[in-house]
Amino acid sequence: MAATLLAASFVVFGAMYLAPGSPASFLLAGRSASPEALASINAQYHLNDPFLVRYLRWLGDVLHGDFGRSITYRTDVSRLLADRLPTTLMLIAMSLAVVVAVGLLLGRIAAVRGGATDTVILVTTTFAVGTPSFVAAVLLQGLFAVNLGWFPSSGAGDGGLGDMILHLTLPSVALALYLIGMLARVTRSAMLEALDGDHVTVARSRGVPERQVIRRHVFRNSLGTVLTTGGLIVSTLLVCTILVETAFSIGGIGQLLELSTTTKDFPTVQAISLIIVALFMIVNLIVDLLLPLVDPRVTLGTRSTA
Repeated sequence: MAATLLAASFVVFGAMYLAPGSPASFLLAGRSASPEALASINAQYHLNDPFLVRYLRWLGDVLHGDFGRSITYRTDVSRLLADRLPTTLMLIAMSLAVVVAVGLLLGRIAAVRGGATDTVILVTTTFAVGTPSFVAAVLLQGLFAVNLGWFPSSGAGDGGLGDMILHLTLPSVALALYLIGMLARVTRSAMLEALDGDHVTVARSRGVPERQVIRRHVFRNSLGTVLTTGGLIVSTLLVCTILVETAFSIGGIGQLLELSTTTKDFPTVQAISLIIVALFMIVNLIVDLLLPLVDPRVTLGTRSTA
């Protein structure tokens, strides 16, 4: 993880310098500047130093918790992240809860009942998977915020936890819609595969109640595949927050990343990108650690269902 994060930090730091434009041009806002003023800006942000020197200086500061100073907001990036990160994490947590609750339920119902119920769920999840988050955001805003007035149309709320949950309900659903369809389909496929296993046939031949067969032998054996997909789901949530936060004007790190990219705010973009990479790695590590607990066959080096 340390080696991967180090390599990612180099890519994150260098990627912004491949884009056209520079922080100096943004700070000048199209105004002409004397050579002395331009030299002062370059010196303040170390823009004239060699690339490797800038990277090593930035990496050393990051290891000490210093992500630099925002060019756009004229404040420490660490303070910006501390103010906005809780909102994004709350949005991700609410979306993940919706995805897990609805996705697992739909996938389980489709696999167990089959027939017309399975067909309806497949059609519904196909529609969900084909709906981008920003399109879902516009539709939900128009129906539930503008027409019905049930939920706020923008912002993250400032009246405590309850107000925040109310403001983030529509964004969390918009963010979760695509992933609900994906998780439902994965759960359905995994359970259908487990239903064909010999252990299920043996359990039924012994007179084990069908509900217990589904719970202990089918659903439990499919959790390994579902958990692996869960890591991808959380990672997708981290990325898609940019679209949803922008659509709902939520002051999280997603919207901050979009604004900072537009204004060439190098320190802020680099800090947020590195945090997203780190969170992605942590999520995958947690999945790897939980997988043997959910599916002991992983520890034994086999995925046989015999």
